[in-house]
Amino acid sequence: MKPSPKIGAHVSIRGGYGRAARFAWESGAACFQYFPKNPRSLKLKPLDVRDAEDCADFCRKHQMVSIAHTPYPTNLAAGTAGASSRRVMVESLRNDLEIAEACGSLGIVVHFGTFGALEPLQGYQNIIQCMNETLEAWEGRAKLLIENQAGNHGSEGMTIEELVKVRELSRYPEKIGFCFDTCHAFAAGIWNPEQTDELLRRGTELGYWPQLVAVHLNDSMFPYGLRRDRHAGIGQGYIGEDKLRELLLTEPFRRAAVAMETAKGPDGTHRGEIAAVRKWYEAEG
Repeated sequence: MKPSPKIGAHVSIRGGYGRAARFAWESGAACFQYFPKNPRSLKLKPLDVRDAEDCADFCRKHQMVSIAHTPYPTNLAAGTAGASSRRVMVESLRNDLEIAEACGSLGIVVHFGTFGALEPLQGYQNIIQCMNETLEAWEGRAKLLIENQAGNHGSEGMTIEELVKVRELSRYPEKIGFCFDTCHAFAAGIWNPEQTDELLRRGTELGYWPQLVAVHLNDSMFPYGLRRDRHAGIGQGYIGEDKLRELLLTEPFRRAAVAMETAKGPDGTHRGEIAAVRKWYEAEG
C-alpha cells in the first residue's frame, strides 16, 4: 500500500502551536511547518508545555505531522567569537529541538550555513562541530534536518554531496536527516526537471534518500541555475506543475512530509494549493 501523502504548508504560530495545528487541519493539510520562535531572532523562548502538548495531541488525533523551521539568523558555520557565535547557535538550536519535540514534530529544518569570509574547509568544520555540540546530549526523537541551499549567499550547501558528507562526518548521524527544497535545488542547478532520473540516481548513490524527512515544495520565480531563491506558487514558476508532480510522486518523496512555502491564497490559507497537490496522488489511483 502506498503511504498516505502528508501535504501542507507553513503556518503562523500566532495564537500558539495548538492553534497552528488546527489552522493547518482546517485548510485541508496533513502536514505543517512553523517557526518555533521569532523567525528573526535567536533569543531563546521558554517552552509552553501545555500549548506544545495540545499541538502534539491534536496531530496524533488527526494523523498529522509537523516540522519546525529554525530562525533566519541561524548559521551552522558560525565561528567561536562574536554576538552570533557557535555557542549562541547551539543554544538556539537546542531550544528549537526542545520545542519541536514537545510539539511532536519530526525535526527542525536548518539551512546548511553560510561561510562568508571563511575558508571552505573551516566552514565545513564549523558546521560539523556545531551539529556535534547541539546533538551531544540530545535524546529526543526530533531530528536536525539540513536543507539544501540555492546559492544566493555563496556556493556552499548547494549539492547533495555536501549534505551527505557533513552528516557522515558528524558524531551523531542518526540524529540528522535532510529537507529537500525544490526551488533551491532548481536554482542551484542540482535538479534539472528535464532529467529527474539523474537526481534520483545521484541521491541513491550517495545514500541521501533514506535520510530524507521533509520536502519544501516550491516553484521558482527565476529560470534554472541562476541561484535566485525566490519561491513561486505551485505551477506558477519556471519549474511548472508537471515537473513538480513528477518529482513528488517518486518513491523517495512519497515518504516525506511536504510543506509549501508559497504565498497564501485569497482566503488567507493554502487550501487551494493543498487540494491541487493532493489530486496528483488521487489521479494515480
